[in-house]
Amino acid sequence: METKIGSIDYCKPTNGDVGSPPNGSVSTIHNSVPSSAITVNSCDATIGRYLARRLVQAGVTDIFSVPGDFNLTLLDHLMAEPELNLIGCCNELNAGYAADGYARSRGVGACVVTFTVGGLSVLNAIAGAYSENLPLICIVGGPNSNDYGTNRILHHTIGLPDFSQELRCFQTVTCYQAVVNNLEDAHEQIDTAISTALKESKPVYISISCNLAAIPHHTFSRAPVPFSLAPRLSNKMGLEAAVEATLEFLNKAVKPVMVGGPKLRVAKACDVFVELADASGYAMAAMPSAKGLVPEHHPHFIGTYWGAVSTPFCSEIVESADAYIFAGPIFNDYSSVGYSLLLKKEKAIVVHPDRVTVANGPTFGCVQMSDFFRELAKRVKRNETAYENYHRIFVPEGKPLKCESKEPLRVNTMFQHIQKMLSSETAVIAETGDSWFNCQKLKLPKGCGYEFQMQYGSIGWSVGATLGYAQASPEKRVLAFIGDGSFQVTAQDISTMLRNRQKTIIFLINNGGYTIEVEIHDGPYNVIKNWNYTGLVDAIHNGEGNCWTTKVRYEEELVEAIKTATVEKKDCLCFIEVLLHKDDTSKELLEWGSRVSAANSRPPNPQ
Repeated sequence: METKIGSIDYCKPTNGDVGSPPNGSVSTIHNSVPSSAITVNSCDATIGRYLARRLVQAGVTDIFSVPGDFNLTLLDHLMAEPELNLIGCCNELNAGYAADGYARSRGVGACVVTFTVGGLSVLNAIAGAYSENLPLICIVGGPNSNDYGTNRILHHTIGLPDFSQELRCFQTVTCYQAVVNNLEDAHEQIDTAISTALKESKPVYISISCNLAAIPHHTFSRAPVPFSLAPRLSNKMGLEAAVEATLEFLNKAVKPVMVGGPKLRVAKACDVFVELADASGYAMAAMPSAKGLVPEHHPHFIGTYWGAVSTPFCSEIVESADAYIFAGPIFNDYSSVGYSLLLKKEKAIVVHPDRVTVANGPTFGCVQMSDFFRELAKRVKRNETAYENYHRIFVPEGKPLKCESKEPLRVNTMFQHIQKMLSSETAVIAETGDSWFNCQKLKLPKGCGYEFQMQYGSIGWSVGATLGYAQASPEKRVLAFIGDGSFQVTAQDISTMLRNRQKTIIFLINNGGYTIEVEIHDGPYNVIKNWNYTGLVDAIHNGEGNCWTTKVRYEEELVEAIKTATVEKKDCLCFIEVLLHKDDTSKELLEWGSRVSAANSRPPNPQ
């Protein structure tokens, strides 16, 4: 079997998988007319139009951009593609974050910036997408092709005749780099870059010389010939050996559990992971970075496994199990709460996208996660002991005390009301900070989207990501939870949300500074200048577009604001500034912060 990309019937992922059709299956892509029979108008037979058509065929219908003199002609030709919408952003960093958010919803994202000053500005967002395994196509308008190999010094560079600084920076955060400075092989380089992004689920870099974008060339005179993406296949003998070893291990266990990790997305294995849960009867949990990938409405779902800050009763069940399957985990200092997880290697079956390790035993390579879980589900012995233990010890969470009239709003009370807003028609974007912990406690109904950037943790990510996600999924109302410190980094692109008539609800958590950093290591640098946030958004609005803002200090004001945002202003961008005490945080952040602080402050090992 093979996946073809040409004239593509794009199928949007419904299960959170990136760069793939739903269920990790092979997409059905066809041409209604053989591509060789379609001749492109000569004025459209340019590299710019070819790139635009290829982006649309891959699933990109919106591209986020910042103009600069090296990419202006290219932008003209991208805009000429009727199925491609060019979205101008306020800066390159936000354009990259928007492409990141778009890729999380649509399966692939793209941005276009200018040479070096734009490229190095977007680099941080590209690094974040790399860490989160997102297929993102970063396009840069490059120098005139005649300037390569000369001793000329160009503007937008560091003043050397060597133009490779930008390329060298991108080599470490992309899986493929194409520098297009001639037309003969341009189509091949573009095709290779886009297909590599989709196959590897990582960003790629495409630089196109500024003088080439508008030149007709015979290689672009016909519609793109479909090309193939061969799916990764498991080694059959290795798969059988991995399944046999795993079954032998699991069937001896008394109370096995399974825990989903963030690489379920890149492995396209969300649905088969649930198939295994259905077949096995095991208790099923999710790592924090896998929230939104594991269905929380599943009858055997027991919550988020995050060590000392897990959902109540979840860590007790996971860590007391005598066998645990971890599907696509990332154990970093944040997800392990400062390396404090009480897990034992000899009890763990760790399933990566392309290999399986059974306890302290062998590692089986060339085994695809989706194939492994599918085969395991057919043969595993049902064992509900761990879930029965969970059900036996579970005590429903208490409700926070109701705020008195005009009593300052508390964060735990706030999120009680947020919970009621969630449905299959909403999606949650959680910014780095205490929103991580408060949003983790939300119970997601079926179909509710959820995204945050746990591996890279770049503050300010959520503004651009909210822009991109909302653009990719106009059928959903995005609820974004952004701290005041993070918002100050990337606030400008509220403007772009308004220009594109988005209907997001932004909850700006104003507690006076970088609260997550306060709990790791406090200091005066964690206190920020307070802004009039609603006044800022009103100024950006400037009477153009649909926008509604309000400040809330008390529970009754929050209830009224939510009602207004969801009924009367349901078609508006709504900005709700929530004023909280600077020390009002989730208890999970207090615990997590102290453990991460201890991990950060470990003394050097003896020499």
